[in-house]
Amino acid sequence: MRNSFITEGIVLSRTDFGESDRVLTVITSDSGKLRIIAKGVRKPKSKLAGGIELLSVNSLTVLPGRGELDTLISSRLITSFCNIIGDLDRTMTSYNLLKRMNKATEDAVDGEYFQVLRGALQGLDKTEVPINLTELWFNVHFLSVSGHLPNIRRDIDGHMLEPSNNYSFDFEHMAFREERKGTFNANHIKLLRLAYIAEYPQKLCQVTDINTYIDKVLQLSANLVRLNHQV
Repeated sequence: MRNSFITEGIVLSRTDFGESDRVLTVITSDSGKLRIIAKGVRKPKSKLAGGIELLSVNSLTVLPGRGELDTLISSRLITSFCNIIGDLDRTMTSYNLLKRMNKATEDAVDGEYFQVLRGALQGLDKTEVPINLTELWFNVHFLSVSGHLPNIRRDIDGHMLEPSNNYSFDFEHMAFREERKGTFNANHIKLLRLAYIAEYPQKLCQVTDINTYIDKVLQLSANLVRLNHQV
């Protein structure tokens, strides 16, 4: 007999199925990425609906299926990122992160991806945190857990990155290259490092003059995500 299990999850996508069911793709804290059918969830009195909303963390009780779909037995809302919904830009950014996470991850993905997505949604939910800081934090941590974070300590020749030098970025070698008129200086690289060690996006709000450097660093991180994950 199959045994049900309980996990925490974030819904990445939802598709209506049949007259009242819905198929969910969920990234979880300890069970990889699941495809789950929520039977009858579109009925007005469904007890499942409140625990499978987008932009929330939920406790899910799941019965493993014999085919591609598991079955949702019960659900309970843990955290709702309700401040995101009140801001169109934050909502659209959140949906974009969900799509990127869904496209770039396999079924056997580990819990670190769940933690990265939850951290990004927490950042977007805090209206005092600029959206671009959360995007940078997400990109850097997504690159880190997927094993594609560039070398942020040494240049392409293995030398320590120096505060007095300018650098370009070599995408083939995933490292900075010293260049007299390079795009990146010590402050850009420092911001990249801080994004990597920051536990949450809001920590980046403490960086002095961050608006001077954020655009180039964010663009670099976005290009690296697209290069390595085609998203």
